[in-house]
Amino acid sequence: MSVPRIPLATYRLQLNRDFTFAQAAQVVPYLRDLGISHCYVSPILRARSGSSHCYDVVDHNDLNPELGTREDFERFVAVLQEHDMGLIVDIVPNHMGVGGADNLWWLDVLENGEASVFASYFDIDWRPAKLELRGKLLLPFLEDHYGTVLEKGLLTLRFDAGLGRFGIAYHEHYFPVDPKTYPLVLQAVANSLPDGSAGRKPLQAVITAFEELPARGETAAQRSSARSQAITAHKRTLAALCLEWPEIAEQIAVAVATVNGDPLQPASLNALHQLLEQQAYRLAHWLVASDEINYRRFFDINTLAGLRMERPEVFDATHRFIAELLSTGKLQGLRIDHPDGLFDPQNYFQTLRGATVADDGSEGPSVYTVAEKILAAGERLRSGWPVHGTTGYEFSAQMNGLFVYPDAGPMLTGLYERFTGRADDFTELLHENKKLVMRTLMSGELLVLANLLDQISEGDRHTRDYTLHALRYALMEVIACFPVYRTYISAAGVSAEDRRCVEQATAEATKRSPAADISIFTFLRQILLLEKVGSRAAERRDAQLHFVMKFQQYTAPVMAKGVEDTSFYAYSRFIALNEVGDDPRRFGFSMAAFHQANRERRLNWPHALLSTSTHDSKRSEDVRARIDVLSELPATWRTHISRWSRLNAAARRTLDDRSAPAREDEYLLYQTLVGVWPVEVPGIPGFSEFQDRIESYMLKAVREAKVHTSWINPDAAYEGSVLAFVRALFDPAGKSAFRSDIAQFSKHVALFGMLNGLSQSLIKLTAPGVPDIYQGNEIWNLNLVDPDNRRPVDYDRRRRLLEQLKSLAAGSGNVLAARARLLLNTWEDGRAKLYVIWRALEVRNRHPDVFQAGDYLALLPRGARAEHICAFARSGKTATTVTVAPRWIARLTGERERLPLGAEVWLDTDIEAPAPGDYENVFTGDILTAEQRRGGWWLRAARIFARFPVALLVRVHSEVGTTRAAGLIDVSE
Repeated sequence: MSVPRIPLATYRLQLNRDFTFAQAAQVVPYLRDLGISHCYVSPILRARSGSSHCYDVVDHNDLNPELGTREDFERFVAVLQEHDMGLIVDIVPNHMGVGGADNLWWLDVLENGEASVFASYFDIDWRPAKLELRGKLLLPFLEDHYGTVLEKGLLTLRFDAGLGRFGIAYHEHYFPVDPKTYPLVLQAVANSLPDGSAGRKPLQAVITAFEELPARGETAAQRSSARSQAITAHKRTLAALCLEWPEIAEQIAVAVATVNGDPLQPASLNALHQLLEQQAYRLAHWLVASDEINYRRFFDINTLAGLRMERPEVFDATHRFIAELLSTGKLQGLRIDHPDGLFDPQNYFQTLRGATVADDGSEGPSVYTVAEKILAAGERLRSGWPVHGTTGYEFSAQMNGLFVYPDAGPMLTGLYERFTGRADDFTELLHENKKLVMRTLMSGELLVLANLLDQISEGDRHTRDYTLHALRYALMEVIACFPVYRTYISAAGVSAEDRRCVEQATAEATKRSPAADISIFTFLRQILLLEKVGSRAAERRDAQLHFVMKFQQYTAPVMAKGVEDTSFYAYSRFIALNEVGDDPRRFGFSMAAFHQANRERRLNWPHALLSTSTHDSKRSEDVRARIDVLSELPATWRTHISRWSRLNAAARRTLDDRSAPAREDEYLLYQTLVGVWPVEVPGIPGFSEFQDRIESYMLKAVREAKVHTSWINPDAAYEGSVLAFVRALFDPAGKSAFRSDIAQFSKHVALFGMLNGLSQSLIKLTAPGVPDIYQGNEIWNLNLVDPDNRRPVDYDRRRRLLEQLKSLAAGSGNVLAARARLLLNTWEDGRAKLYVIWRALEVRNRHPDVFQAGDYLALLPRGARAEHICAFARSGKTATTVTVAPRWIARLTGERERLPLGAEVWLDTDIEAPAPGDYENVFTGDILTAEQRRGGWWLRAARIFARFPVALLVRVHSEVGTTRAAGLIDVSE
């Protein structure tokens, strides 16, 4: 069975211990019936036990046992292939899960330090500025200060007699002890054995062997290998001694207890402290990480350590199993997580292509490959990357922007400022929040960069007067002004785009700086652009390049934390725009810009993913589609939030002369409730679950905002006030005026949001690129940020709904149109969205040439309602399709709750036809004939939208002319 190389449509599944390979296999027949060509799944490699997302991989060469056995995986693949479907897998090259006791590479580094064969796998600075950390790895995993944790008896020495090894236990963590320090424990054991003990001499021999091990600082490959082999042999000998002479094992237990001491006698813990001081690591309070961490992390997560993927041995070790799955046909594609964290992303993708190269001699990526790259406004994906495109954040932003009414921007801004009492400029807020991230969460990494830059400056008499403090300040300011996530400067040179970004950032930083000597920014610009600085530039180029590559790895997480995990929560003017890949400063996206983006994607990245919801989304597509409606009725929105604020005034508290919740958090809450309020009134258990979701979301939101509380320094009083406020809004014993009003208003907005959702679904499924559906979003799915968007999906319900639609669509002509119209009468059940997706996917599968390689033509609407229509054509060898989707429907209908159907709504509006002939609307079976007038061929909007609010028109090509899409509607064939 052949599996298509380029997907026609993908469906994202989030695998974890609650949704396994076996359960995914059960969903496959439904997905095939829906029209999906490829399952696109979260990481499948062994992750930290209990992981809900599986991005904390601890072993790249084994499947995650919590997802099932190898046989379960093989069965999943077999079921996919039986249904002529492919498998795309998310892989994580940037980092691994560390801590715990399950990453063997990491544990080896803890045991052997720089001498570990895996020391070069992780991005560790073994020579940090702090002398006490030279040759050591800072482990910020403790719940409190080291001394406090030690004296509480939470750190305990353990001995595994079966393996002949010592280690330190702390909750779920295990920290191996350097075998060269075993004699600190074992010598007391040898001394305690009687002179006549037969085991004393061999024990003393193994103690001597441990003492003579090469030191951790001896990092030459030969010495490291000798050390590793000797350790394995000596541990085996020690285990054998314990087995042969039980008194040795007994005395080791006594010695271990002595070292562990008694928490009630702090002096007795000195031996354990001294042992820990001799290790290749330094245990520390988790808060220490922000200042002194000396391994690169994923963002600010201590338990995710960065990998040095630029090293060939690391790439080979982490991609061997994935390459095997690709070569044996188990996988058909890869999603590359967070390439911006890599030292050299382009080199990585080129190496990946070489490791997975096909035998057909084709150019470009050898397997379907997409990069999880967030593009800033105006930024383009690098043409040199051998990938098929991005995962679609930019498309999601463009799509969402189409449904935001741009003229409402000033009014909504004024409303936000009056309600909150704040007049935030998002650019300034972002600038400050990026600096906040660098000062608090990631200051250690910034200090590393400053030290590297200081070493460079010291090497030239013209720049040596720049102090470390000044260099650190200049770096912080330039990074805060950086317009993109990162640049991609390498030994290959500096691109024009990278040069523009660096020059823009340094120029802006120079303007902002109050420093008397701003020449430091010129120096930094020259370093970042690899320009010659002083007479010894040639000798310093390698140091400069290393600094620049590390700088680029730092700007991306600072941007991500500053934008997505801080500013998006602190700035709630219009939260539909606070989305990964979007920019709140861009209020709406013009139709012309949308068509241009589609044309460019068709030309440059025709197989990029088109996403509208992902596991990283702050709000699902349907939530944003609802909130977008508020831009169409700002006056009505103003009336309602003013009323709600008055109704809920008594639930607010005052803490130190500040409102709790703060006004911006209250404004965020009201928008959120409008976006997710259930359209079908749930019973008491369901409503209680809904309340729990809102409470969890608001707690996360206020901590992420870092204004009144945070993850690092939670303010219990403020957080308690926020939760009390939410509970007061939901309290069934309290006044019901607010709940009644928001329920009524949300239902009003939801109708227009539903229509937005239908339009967005259709556009995504027919625009240039590969449409992706995030799990469960084929019907209405009102999810918030993770973990809310990882809740279980009811596939039994979706399967039943699809079967109903198949029966409903078995008719043709007026019967089909009438049945389709009925779906709108019960739109709350989600069948209308499922219907649009299913029928559009059916067309994609019948005419893959149209959507994978077909032309793109923007169609011009004319008439009184022209601004309310998005229309374009796709044309290939077999057919021409026309997508017609309405927008701004609340404005179109004067905010009346009615469907946008018929001549009364659309008046004289026409849509340009790509060619004369008959077109069949796949949703209704209606045949529309292009009419000649106005110097061209046109289709009447009133006819297109006579019986259904979106339209996909198909004109099938034949050798003798144009025919109807025979059999397209009759799904029984």
